[in-house]
Amino acid sequence: MGVEDVELVELEPQEAAIVPGRVRTEDLPAFLGTAFGEVVRVLAEQHLGPAGPPFGRYTPVEAGFDVEAGFPATGSVTHSGRVVALALPGGRAARIRYRGDYAGIGEAYDAVHAWLAARDLAATGQPWESYLDGPEVAEPRTLVYVPCAPR
Repeated sequence: MGVEDVELVELEPQEAAIVPGRVRTEDLPAFLGTAFGEVVRVLAEQHLGPAGPPFGRYTPVEAGFDVEAGFPATGSVTHSGRVVALALPGGRAARIRYRGDYAGIGEAYDAVHAWLAARDLAATGQPWESYLDGPEVAEPRTLVYVPCAPR
């Protein structure tokens, strides 16, 4: 359990499909499950597919988070119901692998920000989490991406 080495990666911009929402912390698991299902359905209806694992971006707000939950997509997505298009940014990002209960993921964010500071880098955009395993796995693996650039 815990964090693994941080690495600097170069990402290509990535089309994605998400369901946005304002969610109380205790309602996150149910929201994510429903959102991921909706996105997969809409991608299939639009003859597209997931181009990678599901992801989530979170902005803390009072009593919870503004959430964007979905999948990278194999092409451009058209708005359908709650599902909207999004582009994950390209460019330099710090990536860290976290293994463990989702409640402890703050450890990964702390580690990546310390790593960035030690290398005179700064976060330049909103981070996101890619989920390599489902919540049924005892110690699920999550990749955390933090866009960054020299200070």
